[in-house]
Amino acid sequence: MKMKLLFLSCLLLLSVSCNSANQVSSLSKLIKAQRYQKPLQSQSSQNGLEQVGENPFSPVRHDFGSKEADKIDALPGQPTEGVDFDQYAGYVTVDDTAGRALFYYFVESPQDSSTKPLVLWLNGGPGCSSLGYGAMEELGPFRVNGDGVSLYKNGYAWNNDANVLFLESPAGVGFSYSNTTSDYRNVGDNKTASDSYIFLINWLEKFPEYKMRDFYITGESYAGHYVPQLAYTIVSENKDANQTIINLKGIAIGNAWIDASTGAKGSFDYLWGHALNSDETKAGIDEYCDFVTFNISSTCEKYMDQSDNEVGEIDPYNIYAPLCDKESKPAGKTGSVYEFDPCSDNYVNTYLNLPAVQAALHARPTQWSACGDVGWTDSPMTVLPIIQDLISSGIRLWIYSGDVDSVVDVMTTKYAINTLNLKTETPFRPWYSSAGEVGGYVIVYEGLVFATVRGAGHEVPSYQPERALTLFSAFIQGAPLPSS
Repeated sequence: MKMKLLFLSCLLLLSVSCNSANQVSSLSKLIKAQRYQKPLQSQSSQNGLEQVGENPFSPVRHDFGSKEADKIDALPGQPTEGVDFDQYAGYVTVDDTAGRALFYYFVESPQDSSTKPLVLWLNGGPGCSSLGYGAMEELGPFRVNGDGVSLYKNGYAWNNDANVLFLESPAGVGFSYSNTTSDYRNVGDNKTASDSYIFLINWLEKFPEYKMRDFYITGESYAGHYVPQLAYTIVSENKDANQTIINLKGIAIGNAWIDASTGAKGSFDYLWGHALNSDETKAGIDEYCDFVTFNISSTCEKYMDQSDNEVGEIDPYNIYAPLCDKESKPAGKTGSVYEFDPCSDNYVNTYLNLPAVQAALHARPTQWSACGDVGWTDSPMTVLPIIQDLISSGIRLWIYSGDVDSVVDVMTTKYAINTLNLKTETPFRPWYSSAGEVGGYVIVYEGLVFATVRGAGHEVPSYQPERALTLFSAFIQGAPLPSS
């Protein structure tokens, strides 16, 4: 019960971090808070998302700086061989008055970077770092060794197939900052979408060769909000002839939190279906919990508590993965992309707080953390109306799920998609990655592709890097996932 009161306190303070700061706790707090009270959301539009265009000022600035100043000579501890691509990092100011600036890390493709698409990656939280998670633990070109000071190559990095941009958003996350401290307590879905759009417009001024390049947005977790909302903003702003046109081709979101109602039901169904909850608990939740109106009774709360207790101390983001045991880790252990290290968060935190690393990244000296202590003022219960609008716009839309994540699990996503009542174009089937191995399963709907990734947790590229790259390559090529 004390834990439930903590979650309610977090909601009342509209804070996503409270006493802890990592991707697991940030999303879990928001999900549990949404069971008790609907979050604040804008009433300015039917989908709760205000538009940048309502601001009478042009989002384009004129002192965006040069890309040459942001070029990275080398990251400390990076491999001495095989780094055959350019890297950039730095800031783009999104609000001169507030002094608000967002940090980015950009890696070009080692082959044909001048013709390959531009891909933006966003991590969720809300309030967690795309540099620390996406770039350093998932799909970036490097991962951090156990010594916390050296890097090893990720052979399945997504910049093999695209030029990949990682954005730390909103301000207060990672190296992104504001000179107006109230910005950290007054942020939510609307401001995140607006600032990210303004960032992109100005980043493209710094890298003008990408202005008309095919552009995709990808992300995971609470980026199930960020990605569709930013895409919707771009589609809307592209109608203004006076704005820079962003050549948005599609979006892909993994283990994406997109709908609170189906998400709550799906998570408990998943736990029971994977032998992590008893029949009694499942029956109690089905009978007493109303995840449509979220009128949570004390009896429902009792069964939800019982569910948590039955699961025990496991990693909910990969129910079959070991927990981090720092005592058993040999000092300076060299990492392997084929076996994700559950202590990776610790290594990344050490590395990104090294002064030499921050200098190489052109970052302000910062006590970097994976998730920021930011307040969250608006978060709609669902982004399904936005997804429906994006389907109507004609852009490519993929949703994928690592199938051993229990927090934003495959059932929550299936239930959410089913509410859209989309026509099936290609029936459910297995897809293959390499050596005849089933990589997952896929079904193609009218306007939307849904794929699972077998054996992957919440951070799909961390646990199944080869399968994740196969899926990503098919997505940006607009091709079917391999059938053999």
